[in-house]
Amino acid sequence: MNSIDTYNFQGKRALVRVDFNVPLDKQTMAVTDDKRIRAALPTIQHILNQGGSVILLSHFGRPKEGPEDKFSLNHIRSTVEKLVGRTVEFAGDCIGAEAQEKSKSLTSGSVLLLENVRFYSEETKGDLAFAEKLASLGDCYVNDAFGAAHRAHASTTQIAQFFPTDKMVGFLMKSELESARKVLNNAERPFTAIVGGAKVSDKVLIVENLLNIADHIIIGGGMSYTFYKAQGGQIGQSLCEDERLETCLEIMAKAKEKGVQIHLPIDSTIADRFAADAATDVCSSKEIPDGWMGLDIGTQAVATFRDVLLASKTILWNGPMGVFEMEAFENGTKSVALAVAEATRNGAFSLIGGGDSAAAVQKFGMSDQVSYVSTGGGALLEYFEGKVLPGVQAIED
Repeated sequence: MNSIDTYNFQGKRALVRVDFNVPLDKQTMAVTDDKRIRAALPTIQHILNQGGSVILLSHFGRPKEGPEDKFSLNHIRSTVEKLVGRTVEFAGDCIGAEAQEKSKSLTSGSVLLLENVRFYSEETKGDLAFAEKLASLGDCYVNDAFGAAHRAHASTTQIAQFFPTDKMVGFLMKSELESARKVLNNAERPFTAIVGGAKVSDKVLIVENLLNIADHIIIGGGMSYTFYKAQGGQIGQSLCEDERLETCLEIMAKAKEKGVQIHLPIDSTIADRFAADAATDVCSSKEIPDGWMGLDIGTQAVATFRDVLLASKTILWNGPMGVFEMEAFENGTKSVALAVAEATRNGAFSLIGGGDSAAAVQKFGMSDQVSYVSTGGGALLEYFEGKVLPGVQAIED
């Protein structure tokens, strides 16, 4: 596999698969969060500085049937231009005559943004002929879209086979994989994994895999109440997956067998309804009254989790502790973020697993106080579940 560090891009048209699936303001169609674009800048600038040109490939949203203006990448072109610091050409299609003509006329240091690859259903189907048409636009292929690495799509996976000696991962993908592998394969101990979110079913595979490598697993969020009910607890109207009660008991048994400590929230902040202005109280997580629901971890849980985190040398965080989007129920997630940041200052390596966890550390202004914030929630989750990421395998094969 080629390395982007040593590959000679001089005079080459580099097809760079990026993840520019960024949020837009519904009225102005302006980019409201540009971090995914900024994350790709080191790769783009490196190729340009080496004397190459860049052709940007990306998906955007989930268009149903063909082109839709609200999913056009033309809306983000001005933001890309501003961040890259030079003119960005735009092709109104990702294949066809216009794309071919504009790619052929690229000169050293120029940038071309292609239209949304998902305007073609062949993209998500992983169609080989479509991938070949995309491949014909460039001389080499760089995959820097970790957020889409778990999708076996034409532009993330199939395209790589048309560049047998000229394919590589970009700097973002490289740093994502290095951070994930550091935690998965070379974690300094004690290693603590924080797993949160609404449902056990969403996280059962990652928890089962973490039982083989972690010393401590902190479980928060709505999924913790399924664990408590499985053990005979009273959880009121809290979120619960009754079909997963046996799964929770099996996880607890496996953890005990392997010497892994599972930490559930001792207490919870409860509410009489799911609303920002609901009446709230704090009680034992296994003694929640009827008519009430747990929406955040409580003060005792915060203190316990903090102690575990401050004693850790490696931390993986995937999923919030409660409904942190509502101010009344943000304390648990915010407190865990503060503890992870403190542990990091004390020398721990902390990997924040994309999605809601990344949104949380950003909301609380702590993105620069942890070791690494992943750009790929789904991809990182699948990687820690032990699955092969097609977008990575296609480069490594």
